[in-house]
Amino acid sequence: MRYRQKAQQLAERLSLAPPEAGSADEAACERLAERLLASDPTAEPAHRALMRIHAARGHENAALRQFETCRAALKKYLGVEPEAQTQSLAASLQTRSGNRPTTSTHDTAQPVQPVATPARPQDQPSVAVMPFDNLGGAEDEYFADGVVEEITAALSRIRDFFVIARQSAFTYKGRFADVREVGRELGVNYVVEGTVRRGGDRLRISVQLVDADTRTQLWSERYEGATEDVFEFQDRIAAQVAGAMHPAIRGAEIELARRKPPTSLRAYDFVMRAYPNIWGRRKDTNDQAIELLKRAIAIDPAYGRAHALLAWCCASNAAYLWAEQPERELERARAAVEAAGSIGDDPTALAAAGSALSMCGEQERATTFIERALALDPNNAWAWARHGWIAIYKDEAVRAPERFQRAMTLSPMDPFAFNMRLGMATALAKTGSLSQAVAIAREVIAAHPDIIMSYRYLAAWSAMNGDQETARWAAQKLLTAQPGFTIERYRSLPIFRNTPEWADKVVEALIQAGLPER
Repeated sequence: MRYRQKAQQLAERLSLAPPEAGSADEAACERLAERLLASDPTAEPAHRALMRIHAARGHENAALRQFETCRAALKKYLGVEPEAQTQSLAASLQTRSGNRPTTSTHDTAQPVQPVATPARPQDQPSVAVMPFDNLGGAEDEYFADGVVEEITAALSRIRDFFVIARQSAFTYKGRFADVREVGRELGVNYVVEGTVRRGGDRLRISVQLVDADTRTQLWSERYEGATEDVFEFQDRIAAQVAGAMHPAIRGAEIELARRKPPTSLRAYDFVMRAYPNIWGRRKDTNDQAIELLKRAIAIDPAYGRAHALLAWCCASNAAYLWAEQPERELERARAAVEAAGSIGDDPTALAAAGSALSMCGEQERATTFIERALALDPNNAWAWARHGWIAIYKDEAVRAPERFQRAMTLSPMDPFAFNMRLGMATALAKTGSLSQAVAIAREVIAAHPDIIMSYRYLAAWSAMNGDQETARWAAQKLLTAQPGFTIERYRSLPIFRNTPEWADKVVEALIQAGLPER
């Protein structure tokens, strides 16, 4: 006992005058604190030492999470709150960080406010995998995000679970959030947190599962090994988290959900870098995603997910009328889907390919891809949203609202929540509820005035609803943002192929709004 106390005191003394970041002395201090906590998770001096080390490296969020780990351990094992010294240190870190988002190149899209109060089946374990803190260099940011992406994907494929989409969880990236706040905002009862450090060819991942209501730490583990072990670690983490949440879930179920990893970690890294640009909602970020995906494909030509995501980006260039020649972009999208080869076991790739095919007008084939994605991953918000749009494009709008609602429930803070809302509004407009459709379009524009497609919808629906003033205002906004817009170019998109009568109504309404035909 005396030895342990002296060791705790030593760790704290070392951290009070921390050595140079990245030095052997700093690493030794960190290892000492971690060993102490492995034998006694309530050792506050060791927790404080790690908090100071994280803070000295500029990782205030990791330091604050260490405090939450300390508080949870003390409550679980001793039924007490942290000492005043520990709470004071946490308060000073909170002040330093300002609980504000840190500048990061990871996300180009701003966090989206929830579109509705999350509603989930109450008998399902529900979980959000939060962005892991990257304790390595800035160049490893995307690697850390990739770890979270894969853990989320593995958990999402367990039918007994309700898993919040990665897109919503990542709105918390770069800021510290109390797990109770996360649980309340996302409608989950479990939160997974962690840290990732990659140094050379070595990798360390620390993970904990926390009860969002009580802040109690239910499970934690640390994984160390070679960088190429990352895919094995991700599967093990998902299996152990699943078992801690729901003991009936066997590791074999995670094993069945495993996908074949890419042959190159470099290709995988480029795909992870592309993700935030895919959700960027702008032409420039979409083009950046295309370049990153092409680099991934150049390294690993058989990487199906990279091809499928490239198909979606090319289709987006056409659908949002970002390209001068939409037809050429759609041809590229089709080619990318064909190049993707066998993607039958990857829900993300299936959702991306199905979404691209839908924009190309191939609704039946798109349906096959999307339904396969949902059969593998019933928590895939992207697939549910595109399933809603496919219903609209197949002239089955009455089926769309429940699909969009499912998507919004799974990802209440999704960067593409505006798209889900506009899908819901389109279904309402097609089934005669024009006033409701107009109201939703107004809400989307108020929240995101940079979403140009919103003005197209508002112009058409307002004209159909007899509100020429609003229709003309929306048309002017559209032309200001997109001077080259013509009704003819919009009407030529394949999405109207199966709904000619509706397409004619849209064309007539846009003419009334004052938009140029050619």
